[in-house]
Amino acid sequence: MMTFDEFADIVDDEMDLLPDYVYDDLNGGVVVDERPCLHPERLADDLYILGTYTSDSVLGKQIRIYYGSFVAAVSHDPAVIRRQIRETLRHEFLHHMETRAGMFGKGTLIEEDRERMRRYYQSHRERESSC
Repeated sequence: MMTFDEFADIVDDEMDLLPDYVYDDLNGGVVVDERPCLHPERLADDLYILGTYTSDSVLGKQIRIYYGSFVAAVSHDPAVIRRQIRETLRHEFLHHMETRAGMFGKGTLIEEDRERMRRYYQSHRERESSC
């Protein structure tokens, strides 16, 4: 299993690949959190949040990557973890860029995230109806 420090180093490496402008107004920075984060609207203990983007009057605009969620929900293969970290970081940075641009409607990640939740609920309904 990958240690927290190894995980944080990969996050740092992936952050170094991003252009400087994506960090504009990200005054809360990128935080790697040791805890797992279960989705508050989950139907079972099977939906982990890998990363979040928040805009808070106290903490500022911040991206948080959850090491514990990766441990619980992602393969232990280092190459798979690295790919998922890259995807998660870029997803959260895109939320940041869309927010800065005032994009909140159709065609945004907010809509895409809602669609993922809809598919999650649908898969649970299908599992329940097949019993």
